[in-house]
Amino acid sequence: MKDSQLKKILAQLLATPMPMREILAKLKIQGEEKVEMKRRIRELAQEGHIIRLRGARYGLPEKMDLVTGVVQGHRDGYGFVLPDDPDQEDLFLKAYNFHEVMHGDRVVARVERQKASGKREGRVVKILERANETMAGILETFRGGAYVVPFERRIAQDVFIPPGKSLNALDGQAVVARIDVHPSKTRQAMGEVIEVLGDPEDPQVEIQLACARFHIRNQFPLPALAQAKKAKPPAGGTYKGRTDFRGRQIVTIDGETAKDFDDAVEVLDLPGGGWELGVHIADVSHYVTEGSALDKEAALRGTSVYFPGTVIPMLPFELSNEICSLNPRTDRFTVSCVMNISPRGEVTSSRICESVISTVERMTYTDVAAILEDEEPTAMERYAELVPLFRRMGALADALRERRHANGALDFDLPESEVILDITGRPENIIRAQRNVAHKLIEEFMLLANKTVAAHLHDHGARLLSRVHERPDPSKIDDFLAFISAFGIRTTEPEKINSKWLADILARFSGRPEQKLVTHVMLRSMKQARYSAEARGHFALAFDHYAHFTSPIRRYPDLITHRTLKRVARKEAASAGWEDELDKIAEHCSVTERAAEEAERDIVKLKQTQYMADRVGEEFEGMISGVTNFGFFVELVDPAVEGLVRISTIGDDYYIFDEKGHTLTGDRNGKVFRLGDPVRVLVLEVSVQRRQIDFELIEAGGFVRPTKRGDKSRGDKSRGDKSRGDRQRSGKSGGGKPQGGKPQGGKPQGGKPQGGKPQGGKPQGGKPRRKRAVTRKKRS
Repeated sequence: MKDSQLKKILAQLLATPMPMREILAKLKIQGEEKVEMKRRIRELAQEGHIIRLRGARYGLPEKMDLVTGVVQGHRDGYGFVLPDDPDQEDLFLKAYNFHEVMHGDRVVARVERQKASGKREGRVVKILERANETMAGILETFRGGAYVVPFERRIAQDVFIPPGKSLNALDGQAVVARIDVHPSKTRQAMGEVIEVLGDPEDPQVEIQLACARFHIRNQFPLPALAQAKKAKPPAGGTYKGRTDFRGRQIVTIDGETAKDFDDAVEVLDLPGGGWELGVHIADVSHYVTEGSALDKEAALRGTSVYFPGTVIPMLPFELSNEICSLNPRTDRFTVSCVMNISPRGEVTSSRICESVISTVERMTYTDVAAILEDEEPTAMERYAELVPLFRRMGALADALRERRHANGALDFDLPESEVILDITGRPENIIRAQRNVAHKLIEEFMLLANKTVAAHLHDHGARLLSRVHERPDPSKIDDFLAFISAFGIRTTEPEKINSKWLADILARFSGRPEQKLVTHVMLRSMKQARYSAEARGHFALAFDHYAHFTSPIRRYPDLITHRTLKRVARKEAASAGWEDELDKIAEHCSVTERAAEEAERDIVKLKQTQYMADRVGEEFEGMISGVTNFGFFVELVDPAVEGLVRISTIGDDYYIFDEKGHTLTGDRNGKVFRLGDPVRVLVLEVSVQRRQIDFELIEAGGFVRPTKRGDKSRGDKSRGDKSRGDRQRSGKSGGGKPQGGKPQGGKPQGGKPQGGKPQGGKPQGGKPRRKRAVTRKKRS
């Protein structure tokens, strides 16, 4: 019996709590099988799927007002339990829970109160698993020892370091400590320093800190490195069992700084109309065999992590940048998905095969856009032989996009910040990355290949690792409907709302001033995409079946998809226990993906605050990008950064927060601040440690900040780490839960920040040569 089956059976069986002997009797388990079944049931209890009660009885947590999930702390002391069941609401935890619980711990919590709004409060009753065996932070020394003050602002506890356990680290240095004793109600956390990183303001140390803070592996074990060095590229000229696509016009299209090319494309015209699209993906599974040292390390990492100017790869560079990378004019092993597509963008037939290719050119998004959008003479001349290919690609991408939109796909095309670094690794500029026709072209091809592969595996009855995006919670849909009703849009059957209906809403606001506002609010109503061993479809893309196939160099789920394809093609049965293993892989890869995204956002925010630290007192134009009960966030037009305007700095009235309407309204003056409003702000304070920028409102609509006598805010505001509050939403494309907690009302209270106070800023002594550092665009 598989673990997934056992969970379902116990969910039906334990309508009332039962002792172990009764469970075994109901399951008709006899003889030697009893020992194994007892072990499995106890393991499920240890993981929190069922609960062991007094008297050695077992029950279901949901039947006892218990919630199993992961703790998400907030730097102001409170937090939440994010339930394992994605259909459950988060559970609010008050500060007293955090005497012994830390951010990231897996716990069982009891629901103690539920408000009329549906929001729940509770307390932790059992810690199932500790998330933090190590902690990155700043060492603060004193006569009797030292403390490590965590860089993770959602961890409320410092770690005491006894004398002789600090590795001779200096006061103010960044370190990694092992936690030997976790906190409890009667004692503080205690441990020892296991690594001294150095100056927290050093750009290289910043990356090491991010890896330590978000538990990202950045050193390959020696067996994995040895295996990568032994890998041999294709050689010999003939490749038995592989379809030979060499000699065809196949190209890679990536960013200027990319070095790992895992996808290549070609498009041919079909007789009578339509196209043949070939999507050729690096055959990583040929080199990373199941169960090998490389495979184990790739599984632990789950994904590559892209920081400005550097990457923490899932595979060693010998594979990711060389042997597996589809470098130009070089034989490379691939797995190919070749699709015949009608003039209306419908796949009429497809085939998937192991193959060998040799790309004819390494193209960039900029060069392809110069050909298709601008017909730039230099690019047209340089790539004259390939111009017809790119025109076919453009025509096919248009047809695919029209079909996707007609089927109800949601496109949240929100620009992202792009960090420009100088040669020292410091931020020289923060710009808004623009997606051109080439980005969109590749996106359409990758989406179609992923969809086609998922449907192929489903049709063959294979259990695959799906990329799922579930329908939004009904309460979120109700909130969105309440919001757009202000624009005269109503529906009488909210339960029947699908992605097509929402896509039509976006289309109605296209080109209007409210477009960005409506897009932001709709995006926040979405769930977070994740991996699952069950095919639940992808709501935002309007696909019944979807899997990641196109990036096996940087995503472990894609590697799993390749192995599943090969197993199906060879008509091989999956190994025993594979289905249970797939559940664990899905959960682990979802966790590592979220950790990577958090780390990437954190480093970008670090660079943003470093860049803005020298701009205190300057004024900028912006737009309100988020509204909370304690103020509103403003996204600047240029540079591409975001900061907070606190209500306390406006001071002309009492403001009432409307959560559903995303507004703050003056009690007496009636002034309304809403999502999407243009504003002018002054940079008031910058906290690099807290990744926080505080603005002061200068002008918004009819409001103009009155000038006070002795006002020095236009040039002399002091910098420092004194600002309070933090942004509470993630802004993730494709849906998702807000990250970092949910304000429950009132003004969050900060407190004096602990640890070092890195301020960044530009290096002195002339303007160094700039280096463009881009986080590679992820393809859904």
